[in-house]
Amino acid sequence: MQWLWAIIVGFVLGLIARAILPGKQHQPLWLTTLFGIAGAILGNAVSGWIGVEDTRGIDWTRHLLQLVGAVLVVGLGDMAYKALRGGRSHTA
Repeated sequence: MQWLWAIIVGFVLGLIARAILPGKQHQPLWLTTLFGIAGAILGNAVSGWIGVEDTRGIDWTRHLLQLVGAVLVVGLGDMAYKALRGGRSHTA
């Protein structure tokens, strides 16, 4: 069940990150989901490093760090995807 939640959270964070980033992103939706999962993992790691990974109630700081991580990973991942594809447009 944890994998299902990871996919759902990664999908949602990836979509929000794509909406936040300016311009058009070129990676497919499945890759956006993987980038969102990676961003959530990065955000969780940072929240652990600064000591806010487990608080009472809603962990707003952890969720914000997950979103920041997703924006970072989706942005960098899109640049890498475009570089690997050679700047060709993807039609899907």
